[in-house]
Amino acid sequence: MGVSFHYKGRFKTGASLPSMIEEIKDIAEVYRWQYHVYESVFPPAVPGQAGSHQKIYGISFVPHGCETVCLCFLSNGKMGNPSKWQYYGNPPNQEEQDYLYLLSVKTQYAGVEVHTMIIHLLKHLDKKYFSDFELKDEGHYWETGDLSILQNSFSGHYYQTDNNITSSFKHYQPKPGEALDTYFERLLQQLYEKYKK
Repeated sequence: MGVSFHYKGRFKTGASLPSMIEEIKDIAEVYRWQYHVYESVFPPAVPGQAGSHQKIYGISFVPHGCETVCLCFLSNGKMGNPSKWQYYGNPPNQEEQDYLYLLSVKTQYAGVEVHTMIIHLLKHLDKKYFSDFELKDEGHYWETGDLSILQNSFSGHYYQTDNNITSSFKHYQPKPGEALDTYFERLLQQLYEKYKK
């Protein structure tokens, strides 16, 4: 449902979290992106103790037209999603805890330029601050660095969405005597079913 990227990783041992936060704040301020700073200093490590999920460390920012990019970590050093913390911060089983580490950002409405900026920023941060970092880019720019492939990914998603909507209007006509709001509700349900596939 639009070009996105998905990522996970940990904060590199010995790297400076405050330095990373300052770098990202500077960039966000230059581009006038909203940002939020969480805790900026990790707690001291306690041998044999699993990380507590009581606090979030790091920063998140919102480029124009884009979903929030979270560069946030739990006390165990793993990247975590603050919006999922309240639900999965202290889950009863490991499977649910894994949801904390699922990070995704949709850039479809932000456009190619913002997508490339974020990818280049993440490449830079990966070298300095991350370990075990993995990113899956639906626009394939992370892997290839090829702008034309990325542009085709963006235009392909718009084209597919436009075709699905046009097709739905053609194939799902209002029923005789059907109220307009009922028709649109039915039409939206059909679109939802198409996108699920």
